[in-house]
Amino acid sequence: MKKFFSKHRGYIWVAAYAVLTVLSFVLGFNPGKTIFTSFTQSLVEMVTFVPFLFIIVGLFDVWVPKERIQKHIGRGSGIKGIALVVLLAMLQAGPLYGAFPVAYLLYRKGAGIRNIFIYLGAFSSIKIPMLGIEIGYLGIEFSLVRTLVSLPLFIGIGYLMERYLKNRHFEVRDGGQKKEASS
Repeated sequence: MKKFFSKHRGYIWVAAYAVLTVLSFVLGFNPGKTIFTSFTQSLVEMVTFVPFLFIIVGLFDVWVPKERIQKHIGRGSGIKGIALVVLLAMLQAGPLYGAFPVAYLLYRKGAGIRNIFIYLGAFSSIKIPMLGIEIGYLGIEFSLVRTLVSLPLFIGIGYLMERYLKNRHFEVRDGGQKKEASS
């Protein structure tokens, strides 16, 4: 029985979700209905966003040489590399889960760990579309202060993570083959 559950764990979760959703609608359980609505909206968003993201990431992977990434945002890139990853993060749009394939690709192409963490932090908080909405609701003063506080924090976190992960080795899959990569 335990072997059955471990083998079919994913299907069991999907079946449990379906049964509980049907029960929520039959019994009039409003939190269950809300969960179903939120899940459906998130699923539609992902199904419409993720394929285009992977097409763009794939084109970036093919068109941009590894040497160019290493030169501009690699380990020794300094302030210029930080500025480039912040600019890249600011110009993108979409939810945070869209940044992870880009971050992985940057890592695989030789970007420094520091710059990858700075990219993820900047993507999560200072995208231009998000800043526009924030300025509209909270004012330019708030947005400017929040950006001026959060950006140095992300840069500091990038340096700390680079130092912490300096001698770690991560497994990178490239074309179905496993490779050892040092960060």
